[in-house]
Amino acid sequence: MRPLDNTGQIKGLAFREALPHLLLLVAIFFTMFLARIILAPLLPAIQGELNIGHRSAGNLFFILSTGYFMSLLSSSYLASRFQHRTLIIASSIGLGLVLCMAPLVTTIAGLRTIAFLLGLSAGLYLPSGISAVTHLTRSSHWGRALAIHELAPNLAFIVAPLAAELVLHYTTWRLGLAITGSGALLLGLLYTTHGRGTGFRGQMPDRQAAQRLLRQPSLWLLVVLFSLGISSTLGTYTMLPLYLVSNHGVDHSSANTLLALSRVATLPMAFAGGWMADRFGPLRTIRVVFLLTGLATIALGLMKGPWLQGAVFCQPLLAVCFFPAGFSALSALNPPQYRNISVSLTIPAAFLIGGGGVPLAIGWFGDAGLFPHAFILTGMLIILGSGLTALLPPIKR
Repeated sequence: MRPLDNTGQIKGLAFREALPHLLLLVAIFFTMFLARIILAPLLPAIQGELNIGHRSAGNLFFILSTGYFMSLLSSSYLASRFQHRTLIIASSIGLGLVLCMAPLVTTIAGLRTIAFLLGLSAGLYLPSGISAVTHLTRSSHWGRALAIHELAPNLAFIVAPLAAELVLHYTTWRLGLAITGSGALLLGLLYTTHGRGTGFRGQMPDRQAAQRLLRQPSLWLLVVLFSLGISSTLGTYTMLPLYLVSNHGVDHSSANTLLALSRVATLPMAFAGGWMADRFGPLRTIRVVFLLTGLATIALGLMKGPWLQGAVFCQPLLAVCFFPAGFSALSALNPPQYRNISVSLTIPAAFLIGGGGVPLAIGWFGDAGLFPHAFILTGMLIILGSGLTALLPPIKR
């Protein structure tokens, strides 16, 4: 039996003890994130085959984010009815089944359906995954544990362009999606026998609890900050291949290689973000990260040639440091019994704005011949977010 703390909650494990269980969660999160972002490096091929414009391409991510939004929004209710373990398994297997239908897609309408169902399946994971990470580990180790968890999207950002090039060289983008789905299916089945730390349910999302959280200005500020954090990573990443190909004349193979290489150094930077959150506090970390990330995002729209390549490399190194600090702040600013509710209230809107609205807006700017202006505006908004951290209450450490 694991010991209890003064509040009757099960004490978390030390970081090293929790690591094997965390790594299985990382593998599931990686496959889910890969499935959601691999459309980005495949977009030039999809765009050419289905004859769609930049805005229609960006709209795929808005549709995906809409499904993600709806799923995340209902996740607190589902977590109160089912164990987090059940939701993680259902999310992984459901996503696998959806992607295995990709070879049947022949129209943009079919691809939009796949994108929506993909978001719907993937959205079940995150609140349960974050609850599992914070339940498995001691609060003093949350920064490091969440940094390990954030390895998944950071690794997916590297693998997605390389996997896309491999897929396009040997087969079709449809079969590539199906292969990714097969991996999700296998991991979901593996978690049924080896998953740990998720055999509990979340707080029932009653009206009083939701109203209490929604009345807190800090929750709305966190929605804005996470929207900007997602814009700086997922929002820019999804449209960057199209931007490089259509606006700077880079061939899709070189663009995807550059995109992958630019994400390699984000792996140690995720640990650096977790260490900074533990050492200096999450709010101070977010403030500095947003300031530097905003400047690097503006550079994407201003630079050309080697300077643009430098901006492509530097921007994700800075942006990735937000999430360990962001999730640490989100957990610390809410009571333990309401953490899954706060995640399911904050992250849906943030993903819809940062992961759906921003790519759609960038695509609209692209069709209007203003692709660079979209990145400049996004960077200015991220810098604004740096100042908003001063409005959050201090976090006791």
